[in-house]
Amino acid sequence: MNKKTISGLKIICLNRKASFNYFFEELIEAGIVLKGSEIKSIRDGKVNIADSYAVEKDGEIVLINSHIAAFKQASYSNHNPMDERKLLLNRKEINKLIGKMQKDGLTLVPTKMYFKKGKAKIEIAVAKGKKQFDKRATKKNRDWNREKARHFRKSS
Repeated sequence: MNKKTISGLKIICLNRKASFNYFFEELIEAGIVLKGSEIKSIRDGKVNIADSYAVEKDGEIVLINSHIAAFKQASYSNHNPMDERKLLLNRKEINKLIGKMQKDGLTLVPTKMYFKKGKAKIEIAVAKGKKQFDKRATKKNRDWNREKARHFRKSS
């Protein structure tokens, strides 16, 4: 899924499931620490962040459960596809995120991964989980808007 947007970002992968399962409070851009074989696999588009999330470990924010496929040309220096990956944020941002996670019970969910000026970046959302009735309401509104658009096209 290699799309170029107007702002010069090349989107690698999206987490569309996140907007259905969470209410986003804030979006933060973070760098990500990668090995050579990981960045080559990302450039091929073999990455999945659908089930991943970020937590605090030893005063740093770490991305867990993201899958970056093994790069087949890398032999002995290949990486583990399910490794934890450190996110690059300022100390002030890290402290703010840790405070929100502990005090408000919010979670950090990646929404998309993209290249910006040749560097791999990840967009993290400070999010609150939706309840079941919220998900049903979202689905109902989406279906209603789709039906409304279908009727509007037929009548014109």
